[in-house]
Order: sequence, then structure tokens, then C-alpha cells
Amino acid sequence: MTMLIAFASLAPVPWKNGGGSTTEIAIEPPGALLSDFDWRVSLATISQNGPFSLFPGVDRTLVLVEGPGMVLDVDNSGRFVLGEDEVIIEFAGELAIQATLAGAPTIDFNVMTRRTVCHHKFGIRRLSGSSVFAPRGDRSLLFLAEGESLSISSDDERIGMVRFDAAMFDTDTLWTLESSEATVFIVDIFFGAEVP
Repeated sequence: MTMLIAFASLAPVPWKNGGGSTTEIAIEPPGALLSDFDWRVSLATISQNGPFSLFPGVDRTLVLVEGPGMVLDVDNSGRFVLGEDEVIIEFAGELAIQATLAGAPTIDFNVMTRRTVCHHKFGIRRLSGSSVFAPRGDRSLLFLAEGESLSISSDDERIGMVRFDAAMFDTDTLWTLESSEATVFIVDIFFGAEVP
């Protein structure tokens, strides 16, 4: 079943430490908590410097959507600059990470999968005109990161999206994506631990 997840229907939840807020886009199983989800996709606003929450056993992908970015000090062993030149970082949720903003708040796309249950692949596609899209995962999610609108259609359905909307796809349907200009994030989630 294909499902549109309208960003306008979602509500941000403030962090306990006051450093930002998170808008949950999708989670499985439905209604799961941060302690027991199999996978989770969200959009976060980071408004001040501070540590990331720890998620032992969870693999994460963080993608800069808006803002100047931040410097991430990873587990006292390395430093990563998430910014215009490098918008994606992948890391294990048990690592201690300290974030230092580059002068202004950021909006970040966040994918988390519990590695004993499932794993994910992340991709970015820039669109201008029409493009074919074939979902690959056991669950596949498409997120409109940039662009005013996007039309997705199959032989049976047509769905209109605006910025920050997402769609969950059937895995056996071929889709056409249409936009004058857009950037989409694609998350494919596969059940079972990732084979090295």
C-alpha cells in the first residue's frame, strides 16, 4: 500500500534538553517508542550545541537539509564537518557525538535502524523533468527535501507532494517522478541484519 505522509499533518516534539525538536515522519512498529522501534525516520531541528542522544545497537544516517551545518566530534576520536561539501554522515548510535553548530540552527533528516532487526540504504536523487523510480526495500520511503512540488504516479495512482512530504511505497510497483526541479531522499529498509 502506498501512503502519503503530509508534513503539515505532523507535529514537532521538543527535546528534553531544549536543544531542538524532532518531527517523526515514520516508525515501525507503529506507536513504538525511542527505546523499542525497529526503524525510524524523522526530521530534526538542532538549535544549539550539545551531545547527540545515544542509541546503542542502532545504525544512523544524518543528512543536512537546511542551514550552515555543524561540526561533529565523534567519540573523542575524530571530527566530521557536516556542511555544504559533505551533507551525509553515517554512524553507530552508541558513539558519543558532540555537535557544534556553524553559527545557525540546522534542519536534518535522520534515519535509524536497529541492526539486529533491519538495515537501510540511503540515496539522493536530483530531478528535473520526469524520472522512473523503482522501490528496492522491504519498506521504501521517498522524502521531498528540496523543491516546491513533486508528482509521483503509477498505472493506478497519482500523488502530489510538497516540500518535506514523504511517501511510503509498495515494493513491486514502478513509479514516475515529475518535477520542474527537486531533490529527493530515498530510504530503502531491508529486514534482517546486514551481511558484511
